[in-house]
Amino acid sequence: MEEMMNKFFESIGSLFGGGDQIPWCDRDVILGCEREVAEANKGDSEDHKSESIMRLSWALVHSRQPEDVQRGIAMLQASLANTNSPLHQREKLYLLAVGYYRSSDYSNSRHLVEQCLEIAPDWRQALALKKTVEDQISKDGFIGIGITASAVGLIAGGIVAALVRR
Repeated sequence: MEEMMNKFFESIGSLFGGGDQIPWCDRDVILGCEREVAEANKGDSEDHKSESIMRLSWALVHSRQPEDVQRGIAMLQASLANTNSPLHQREKLYLLAVGYYRSSDYSNSRHLVEQCLEIAPDWRQALALKKTVEDQISKDGFIGIGITASAVGLIAGGIVAALVRR
């Protein structure tokens, strides 16, 4: 019985907590990546520049700061058109999906992660993100239903109270 109660409270806690497994990135890592991109722009090979920009994009979409996430999304969208390799396209789509997830744009995130899975159907990282996004969509729907039901209950209670006073 105690184990069942613990599972129940754990599930309630995960419902209202931010229980995703997507890592966060600190500001100092972003600053290091920005320095790396600046150095790469001083004359390194195109491959090194591209790799530096990908690391910076990764760091930005994993940031806790919404403006960093938006900057990462913009960088990835701009670079996606110039991507020829399916592997690089898959990685950019995945990072865009993470960025949209962090921005609470779950429908775009799900759409992009599904594009990743078209390229690599068994990519575990994308499968995990897809489950995280779908869980968040379900949770938001559940909370929305709860809020709506509460509002309807309050209105109905107010009407009943008004009728009882007459």
